[in-house]
Amino acid sequence: MSKQTVEFAGEAVGALIPENGRLRFMAVKFSVWSLEGQLFATSDEARKAVAVIHGLKEGRSVFDNRPLPLGGYQTTPISELR
Repeated sequence: MSKQTVEFAGEAVGALIPENGRLRFMAVKFSVWSLEGQLFATSDEARKAVAVIHGLKEGRSVFDNRPLPLGGYQTTPISELR
């Protein structure tokens, strides 16, 4: 495992640092400081967490069936999650 950059909408927002088989999030943008130091099992988990944070801050749902700009994740409408 090596360091990985986490991007959102084409902008680097954090880095993932390997630690005991997991990935520790290091925030490089204020918008994701709430994730600072959190451990993730995979880089996909970290990218999803970033997407959720950005969706909530923009006042829209990230569960809207459009691919996110992070690798083409398909999402579920929030109405189907309740």
